[in-house]
Amino acid sequence: MKYRIEGGFPLKGTIKAKGNKNAALPCIAACLLTDEPVILRNIPNIQDVKVTLSIIQDLGANVEKIDNNTYKITTSDIKSSELPPEKAKLIRASILFAGPLLARTGKAILPPPGGDVIGRRRLDTHFLAFSELGARVEIDGVFRISANKLVGEDIFLDEASVTATENAIMAAVLAEGTTVLRNAASEPHVQDLCNMLSNMGAKISGIGSNILTIEGVKKLRSTDFSIGSDYMEVGSFIGLAAVTRGEITIENASPQHLRMIKLAYSKLGIHWEQEENTIRVPSPQQLRVIPDLGGMIPKIDDAPWPGFPADLTSIMTVVATQVEGTILIHEKMFESRMFFVDKLIEMGARIILCDPHRAVVSGPSRLRGAELTSPDVRAGMAMVIAALCAEGNSLIHNVYQVERGYEDLVGRLNKLGAQIKREKAD
Repeated sequence: MKYRIEGGFPLKGTIKAKGNKNAALPCIAACLLTDEPVILRNIPNIQDVKVTLSIIQDLGANVEKIDNNTYKITTSDIKSSELPPEKAKLIRASILFAGPLLARTGKAILPPPGGDVIGRRRLDTHFLAFSELGARVEIDGVFRISANKLVGEDIFLDEASVTATENAIMAAVLAEGTTVLRNAASEPHVQDLCNMLSNMGAKISGIGSNILTIEGVKKLRSTDFSIGSDYMEVGSFIGLAAVTRGEITIENASPQHLRMIKLAYSKLGIHWEQEENTIRVPSPQQLRVIPDLGGMIPKIDDAPWPGFPADLTSIMTVVATQVEGTILIHEKMFESRMFFVDKLIEMGARIILCDPHRAVVSGPSRLRGAELTSPDVRAGMAMVIAALCAEGNSLIHNVYQVERGYEDLVGRLNKLGAQIKREKAD
């Protein structure tokens, strides 16, 4: 599929943030940890979720769709500990089945996961955690992980990897004894997984910090759990409102997760108003880079939570093209994520790509419509934002990548006044 977009229209109205994709996927995998039914609410209706649900069905789960964003998942029997290769390669999150399969069946066989092409995404931290818990890891084109039993251990992760932390948590909740996870990731989606498991009877302390203590239990029970909103989606809509000179109210915004994002947007002269769980991005915005003390050029750089999220650096790069002044965007984590800026330069953006991690953006630039191809979820959304604030028409190919992370994007944006159509690919 592809998007045909006519730019230059201010977007106005109200939009509701959907559930956090990065919480939905591990929470679905965690349903394997109990033989009792689990109800998951506020699950976004996106491609990554559909693939993840299909994989858990292949492993033996019964999946009942209650409504568009609610599922009942029961894994009373697991008929396989091996992931289907053709589905595993579609999403990075397929690796998240390793921990629960290992805990429930004593083994997991996984092909290398797929996902975004944004640079090397190492899996070493996953296997470090499994090995510390007593598992054996063999690699012969696929990953074979097995354990007679898992035993709690004091584990220091070599990086604060979100998915490795989640895998370690899911393996440890049914392990014998106490596990301490140090240098653990603590993003809101990791917290959601921990809270879901706690509702199921897991004993986890330190939730929200980088040291988690997990007392292993023998069995987990049923739960009815609603995941939080997707702050990546909220951050995208804030940028979209600002650069189209529109005014958007975002419901279910979870402002408590936006504090670092708010600081970053303030460097671009962008602000919003908050009332309980709703934020409003008013018009007009200042759209001017605020220099650091002494008139120095500021930077926006990503870091593990509670730092600025890496997934929003693509969005901020596009927003910066429409802001008066110069700013440095420093993406430290993935060496290929910034390569999409070549397309922004073709559209008229003034960007110097210093190296795979750093881009200097000077604005404002008058962007022109162009033919683009989405390389990953967030760069794809960044291209949609660029096209919506550009002059003329744009065509975006490979929008499967965008729809992996954003539910009904075309329908929701059209309700805000966007001129965007979803068409079949040639």
